Amino acid sequence: MLLRDGGTARIRPIGTADAGRLVEFYEQVSDQSKYFRFFAPYPRLSDKDVRRFTHHDFVNRVGLAVVVRDRFIATVRYDRIDADGRPSETGTDAEVAFLVQDAHQGRGVASALLEHIAAVAQERGIRRFQAEVLPENRKMVKVFTDAGYTQHRSFADGVVHLEFDLEPTAASLAVMRAREHRAEARSVQRLLTPRSVAVIGASRNPQTVGRALLRDLLAGSADEDRPVYAVNRNAPPGTELDGVPVHRSILDIPGPVDLAVIAVPVSAVPAAVAECGAHGVQGLVVVTAGYAETGPEGRDRQRALVRQARAAGMRVIGPNAFGLISTDPDRPLNASLAPVLPGRGGFGVFCQSGAIGVALLESAHRRGLGISSFASVGNRADVSGNDFLQYWAEDPSTDVVLLYLESFGNPRKFTRIARRLAQAKPVVVVKGARHTGSLPPGHAVPSTATGLRDATVDALFQQAGVTRVETITELYDTGELLALQPLPPGDRVAVVGNSDSLGLLTHDACLSAGLRPRTPVDLTTAATGENFRIALDTALDDPAVDAVIAVAIPPIGTSAHAFMGGRLTGPDDPEVGSDDPEIAAALLEAGTRARALGKPLLLAHLALTDLPSRLRPGGIPAYPAPERAVHALAHAVHYADWRRRMAEAEETARVPELDRIDEAGARGLVEAALSTRAAIAARTQPGGARITLPDADTVALLARYGIDVSPTLPAPDEETAVRAAATLGYPVALKATAPHLRHRPDLGSVRLDLTGEAGLRRAHRELDALLGGAAEAALVVQRLAPRGVDTVIGATVDSAVGAILSFGLAGAPAELLGDVAHRLVPATDQDVAGLVREVRAAPLLFGWRGAEAVDTGALEELLLRVSRLVDDLPEVASVDLEPVVVAPHGLAILGARVRIAPLPVRSDLGPRAMSTL
Repeated sequence: MLLRDGGTARIRPIGTADAGRLVEFYEQVSDQSKYFRFFAPYPRLSDKDVRRFTHHDFVNRVGLAVVVRDRFIATVRYDRIDADGRPSETGTDAEVAFLVQDAHQGRGVASALLEHIAAVAQERGIRRFQAEVLPENRKMVKVFTDAGYTQHRSFADGVVHLEFDLEPTAASLAVMRAREHRAEARSVQRLLTPRSVAVIGASRNPQTVGRALLRDLLAGSADEDRPVYAVNRNAPPGTELDGVPVHRSILDIPGPVDLAVIAVPVSAVPAAVAECGAHGVQGLVVVTAGYAETGPEGRDRQRALVRQARAAGMRVIGPNAFGLISTDPDRPLNASLAPVLPGRGGFGVFCQSGAIGVALLESAHRRGLGISSFASVGNRADVSGNDFLQYWAEDPSTDVVLLYLESFGNPRKFTRIARRLAQAKPVVVVKGARHTGSLPPGHAVPSTATGLRDATVDALFQQAGVTRVETITELYDTGELLALQPLPPGDRVAVVGNSDSLGLLTHDACLSAGLRPRTPVDLTTAATGENFRIALDTALDDPAVDAVIAVAIPPIGTSAHAFMGGRLTGPDDPEVGSDDPEIAAALLEAGTRARALGKPLLLAHLALTDLPSRLRPGGIPAYPAPERAVHALAHAVHYADWRRRMAEAEETARVPELDRIDEAGARGLVEAALSTRAAIAARTQPGGARITLPDADTVALLARYGIDVSPTLPAPDEETAVRAAATLGYPVALKATAPHLRHRPDLGSVRLDLTGEAGLRRAHRELDALLGGAAEAALVVQRLAPRGVDTVIGATVDSAVGAILSFGLAGAPAELLGDVAHRLVPATDQDVAGLVREVRAAPLLFGWRGAEAVDTGALEELLLRVSRLVDDLPEVASVDLEPVVVAPHGLAILGARVRIAPLPVRSDLGPRAMSTL
């Protein structure tokens, strides 16, 4: 786990072999802390005490220890008690007590221990903790009171008595998330701002990686306040490299070392890590390759590396890392292999691949954009993009976050962190490895996250407010606009410039991107700076304009129009540079005005190679193609709209209270279904234990959540079909429900508008002959639904992301064109309203071509009910409703399928813990 100061520690059970560690630990605790623990002077532990504190049954008595470098630094224990406070094997209360070494108090150790011991107790049927604390032990009282649990407090006989329920509350979860955020942010800060750095593996050969790292660190990181050391175990005494003495071991360095950069053969890494731990190093950048990217043996080496580092309190960048960069003027750091370094700026940049890292840095340098910090973490075995998001949320030097992601370690956590960060700072992402099976080798990814569908990733990004782009070029195009210009208040765009053709191209690109452009204002190719100034001021002052795109080409007659070795002007004609200073001045003046008005101004140009550099001091982004400018603006418009919706949602969005909800009854149905012999047998089958409920159970479960499925009756023969129709009432439909025929009206498996017995008998005979028999086709009779729009609603639990709610129009739009929208569960009223309107075929619901609009209110309520069901019942693995016929008044659910599975582990809801991949 991570502690408050960014250091790492391990929590584990205390066992019988820990007697020596316990005694050593207790000897390091002050007399005052011992007094606070036992309410009396207690200088040493007796043999009886040692036995008691190391022997647990791990049900009624549990002890945990926090371990750093194989030594205890804190312990916690609970003992189950009955209503009278006596030891019990059946009670639901337990006494809990902590002891933390004085040297480690204030690091958040006790708070983390409380989270873990509470989780252990809950798993064993304990519902409430009790604790007695001396009033002067204010630190421990604060640990309990700040935890966020529902608690009761009393004072008697000079002792504070605390009782608190262990059921997580919104407050306790918020406390855990806030602690997690601070710890992870601090751990990254320690990596980026070390007081001293050592390169382990620096060689006399100038072509080696270690020597290159040493040179870069000395060039960009070293000063008298932050020394850089070189380490090489084969160096003769007195060796120097680049003016730095070389030590044979990091243990020989006289002062502290905060960060070690390891560039030694893979076989030598464990020894180097052990020495770093013994010397008190806080973080490692492991450049060495030969780990999980090489196969199973390499993955085992990678896991051992992370375990070894964490046990010594260190975090790891890598292995197979490209490195770290910080442009903090007070403490710059270049612990990377970067061939070029951008200047200081507001971009926080993260990637996994070293090759992509080079491209990202080179692109920023070429554009003249600066970074606040950069990380390329290779196999991402420990420190991940989530850690850097936590840091950048707090870093005042970072304005925009740029990510190149090839995999997710914890998608659910990414969504939670990115959503909070994006409400303050833009997050722009290129997601590589989009297709299943293209996960880069070596990435530490749980099996649940390896097969994330791209539609799921899109839903994840969309709800988190993350801007997804396709290329590195678009990453910086969008990031530059978001960093330099105000967010657009809307999607109305004015296009102003000196080229009618370029203006029309920009106008068309705006329409394609879903923006609302006005007719372009053409100033003609003879436009002067004053013409630009007047036109831009007019556009910016217009209350019906939210953003302005200036378009520019060189004035006819300038040297920029030289082509094919010739010129459009004569040799004696005066030249006007392609960076016309008057136009540049007009744009800069308009840029100041635009910023004051809160409207973005950007430039799309052709052949004006010098103008962008003139505009850079004024923060006006310039793009050498109108499509690039428009795409960047469209992303900014969508992000600004998300920010506004999020601000509004905090005030108005809600998960409505719904009637006809019987959670207890539904849970009973699910538990009964999971306990059947067939369900138990299914758990042993390959691929898991998802069980499809019988139709009757499906209808009953959905009914517990107010979801009414239109009843169907089997029709294996004509006579049964006629009786079924009489029961349901005419008109009816006759349809096949066999798996290979379900939802396939194109195969002739449905007959509608059957208004009487004769028509029903004729239809039954036809389908019996067409489909190979009524029993084979599983024919059923169903009351005819009112006419409307056929839609499909689904909810699927993704073990990596959580439950996802989906909506589309049934048939070709959803199946052929993939026109389906997604939201993460639980969905609010605003989420489902957006879901219905997001699909491209949505106009069919709202009266397209004069048709009567359907009842979207009923549709949205159904989506909320499905969301509530899968959120309440994690055993429900999927719900499919198809078709759902939405009529002008009400709707009808004609088909439903529910699949269930044993309760999954929801990894993002428990106590804080670091990945063990």
